[in-house]
Amino acid sequence: MWVVVILLGILAIPITTELMRSGMSDAQRARAPGQFALLSQGTTHYEWLGPERGPVAVCIHGLTTPSFVWRGMAKGLALMGFRVLVYDLYGRGYSDRIRGDQDADFFDRQLVDLLGDQNIDGNLTVLGYSMGGAVAAHFTARHPQRVKQLILLAPAGMFELAGSRIALARDLPIIGDWLFLAAYPWEVRRGIKAEEHLPTTVDGIYDLQHAETTRRGYFPAVLSSLRGLLRTTCEDQHRAIAAAGVPVLAVWAAEDGVIPLSCKDTLAEWNPNAHQVVVPEAGHSLPHTHTDMVLEAIRASRG
Repeated sequence: MWVVVILLGILAIPITTELMRSGMSDAQRARAPGQFALLSQGTTHYEWLGPERGPVAVCIHGLTTPSFVWRGMAKGLALMGFRVLVYDLYGRGYSDRIRGDQDADFFDRQLVDLLGDQNIDGNLTVLGYSMGGAVAAHFTARHPQRVKQLILLAPAGMFELAGSRIALARDLPIIGDWLFLAAYPWEVRRGIKAEEHLPTTVDGIYDLQHAETTRRGYFPAVLSSLRGLLRTTCEDQHRAIAAAGVPVLAVWAAEDGVIPLSCKDTLAEWNPNAHQVVVPEAGHSLPHTHTDMVLEAIRASRG
């Protein structure tokens, strides 16, 4: 009997740990940079940087690190004259932890809602980093008339995730949730720790990343994205973008352990007109570790 009780107690640890994580308090939101917009799905945190009348650049962050990943990049884009909009995807940063399948429709609705709330229409430069690259590809394929240029930084959506513990957790209902909550927090924190020696243009980013892992709803949101948007590739979207003639710049990291450099060839097959640049010695965190080189690639693409 006691063995069963102990076993059940051990099995309950990941779920109990998630339930005991803190939510976003009013005091924390009061200290947040930027502002909040009440949209159709929930409240979204966003921030504007740069000149008020510059061309709009929308920056979409990745799977695990919220919009603060763009702070160094946004300053550089602002110096180029862009009016830069950064925002937190639902389940991350200061945006609401809301229920729902985090698929392409989910993320497209958030961005369309936010642009509408801010009275922003077309002529957009859309930047997507990692999973944000998949969000950006879906948005651009659906609304090509609104996008002046698509800029992808180590974008996701280039291959299907398979043969890993994460893929197993993604594909198994209920049991997969437990597996994910038991293993993935440790993997994320290990990854953050491994990069703490790297230079960065975002002050305190590693502390901010660690703090994100302590908030309730964060890991379920990540799992929902893996089960939704990131389940399949963005091949159809990239082929549609190519057919629509939207200019694309893709910036890859030569030492990326998350999105391998071989994805450069995949994009070339899907969109032969995409301009591609490789940043030497950079890993997956290139937007904040190799900011100047990424900005130079963007500057050169503008002519």
